[in-house]
Amino acid sequence: MALKEHPAPTSAATDAPAPRRSDATRTAILDAARARFAADGYERATIRAIARDARIDPSMVMRYYGSKDGLFAAVLDVDLRLPDPAGLDPRDVGRVLVSHFLDLWEENGVLTAILRVGVTNQAGAERLQAIFKDQLTPVARRACPDPEQAPVRAALCASQLLGLALTRYVLRIGPAVALSRAEIVAWLGPTVQRYLTAPHP
Repeated sequence: MALKEHPAPTSAATDAPAPRRSDATRTAILDAARARFAADGYERATIRAIARDARIDPSMVMRYYGSKDGLFAAVLDVDLRLPDPAGLDPRDVGRVLVSHFLDLWEENGVLTAILRVGVTNQAGAERLQAIFKDQLTPVARRACPDPEQAPVRAALCASQLLGLALTRYVLRIGPAVALSRAEIVAWLGPTVQRYLTAPHP
């Protein structure tokens, strides 16, 4: 049965509002949408299927997000929480970034959803480009010897990080899936480090 919202009760003892049911509903919708977009892609995922997964009425999805495009935009609102290179050993930035992205891919299904959709949907591709451009380029600018090269260096880093994610978490190519975390960091860390800090060839 579909969930119905009711006004949130107020605690008499503290006179503070109880957690809003709407917050839980939004979380349920976004969790279901991330999983559905990751599994089915943008075109095949439907509001009805997402609502069923979230155990709510489809009208509530529309109430909060207006349309599938609006819901997709909310799913794609991602903060990569990248570490600040200023606080790192300059010789260790590549390893730290690879480790950080492994945590993100393995803990946050939204990134897999974005990657799946990005290879088939223009809006997903543009959002994925913006996430990496806006959040990875500042890291490259702080780490590389010539800040003017930051966009190119960030793009090269993204090629490795996205390539890993595509082969390991989307296509699930056997040898890539079988690699341990330590092996991935050992292989990719030096490459990302070189892209960030090596002199221009």
